[in-house]
Amino acid sequence: MDHETLAALRRHHPAWRLLRSDHAELIASFLHQAFIVSNIRVIPAFDLQERLEDHLFSLREKLDEGAYPRSAIEYLNEWAEPEKGWLRKFYRQGSDEPQFDLTPATEKAMTWLEQLGQRTFVGTESRLLTLFELLRQISEGSEEDPEKRLKELERRKCEIEEEMACIRRGELPVLNDAAIRDRFQQFGQMARELLADFREVEHNFRQLDRRVREKIALWDGAKGALIDEVMGERDAIADSDQGRSFGAFWEFLLSSRRQDELSLLLETVLNLDPVKALRPDPRLRRVHHDWLEAGEHTQRTVAQLSQQLRRFLDNQAFLENRRIMEILRGIESHALRLRDHKMPPAFMDIDEAFARIELPMERKLFEPRFKTRIQTDDFKLGHADFDASLLYEQVRVDRRRLLSHIRKALRGKSEVSLSDLVETQPLEQGLMELITYLQLGVESFRMERKAGETDTIRWWVEENGKTVCREAQMPRVIFR
Repeated sequence: MDHETLAALRRHHPAWRLLRSDHAELIASFLHQAFIVSNIRVIPAFDLQERLEDHLFSLREKLDEGAYPRSAIEYLNEWAEPEKGWLRKFYRQGSDEPQFDLTPATEKAMTWLEQLGQRTFVGTESRLLTLFELLRQISEGSEEDPEKRLKELERRKCEIEEEMACIRRGELPVLNDAAIRDRFQQFGQMARELLADFREVEHNFRQLDRRVREKIALWDGAKGALIDEVMGERDAIADSDQGRSFGAFWEFLLSSRRQDELSLLLETVLNLDPVKALRPDPRLRRVHHDWLEAGEHTQRTVAQLSQQLRRFLDNQAFLENRRIMEILRGIESHALRLRDHKMPPAFMDIDEAFARIELPMERKLFEPRFKTRIQTDDFKLGHADFDASLLYEQVRVDRRRLLSHIRKALRGKSEVSLSDLVETQPLEQGLMELITYLQLGVESFRMERKAGETDTIRWWVEENGKTVCREAQMPRVIFR
């Protein structure tokens, strides 16, 4: 917290830059609603742009028509610039649509803003008990003397037996309302902080991968030494402190027994009267599922980084065409040196990155244009002989909603049938939605069709002001 360090943070840290921004209230409110409240990790550019347009429209109605005059995509691109660092803009593999993700610095700034509000209840007992429990775990876990470990276990055994004896005598100790609120408030804070930590862990994994790639790009020694160096650091992500801690957490949370225990505990605690009085966030009821989704996204990121690094090492072009690889290494080296330098504005724009060569003899000969002659000035207004309302009745099936429904149904199961999916969430758009289910089964899941068994899928449509039932007979379809 010295003056020089704080001055550097004020100039370079994205969280501090966000708080100093002229539109900090717009940035924090919109990004909090889009990413934190909805618990969404990655949002496509088109969807995020639509949300920001709606947000800006509502703000201009409340404030002034001239408030925030720029377009939504201009704001998003500015927030994703390296000088700002509030959003991460990237492209997924196999897709040309940009994606946006929240940076850990932005989430830290919004967490700090949330803490500025005055709390009606501040508990300290649960924090003290948590500190004592952590110190006890450290002390016992680092003790190498078996006699001391056994002695400590015997002491805890005596305490448990004494507590059991008190309960048998009818002396049942129960937490009062203040203690329950204190512990639940501590749980809610730690649960939200854990969700925020996932994004920072993923960011640190990317930084580890980036450092390995920089070492490869700037390597000027022998190729064999490069392979030895990189192969030694290929498992740097998994072997780091954060990697080992995240791996232990992931194995603990993937246990079905732990998931059932968490669900039962959350249901029991949230039904207590002192907890209901606090009006807790409804998301806490399924916070362990949010942990799973965030952890799964982090796992996919780590797997993708490792796969890209292996592909980079297995690139045989390094051995087959040395000259091309040297040119690419030179480009990467110059790009790394110029990464922190602000580029001057472009003095001209070109439509394409290459020139179109047209030979003179390839051009067509001149052809005079025929002038249209209007025979009469008497125009009559025509009448359409078709129903133009059909052009406004086009429908679109929300693939993401159906994909989310399938994943939720498979949570904790190995397979689910199409008839079960339709039973829990009836078809709203009829046959088109049914076909979309089948298409998603082929693209994103392992789908099996049982020819010996049939299912009847029913849905209801409006025809001539009446509700009509439709049904389809089809072999049983299983999603795995």
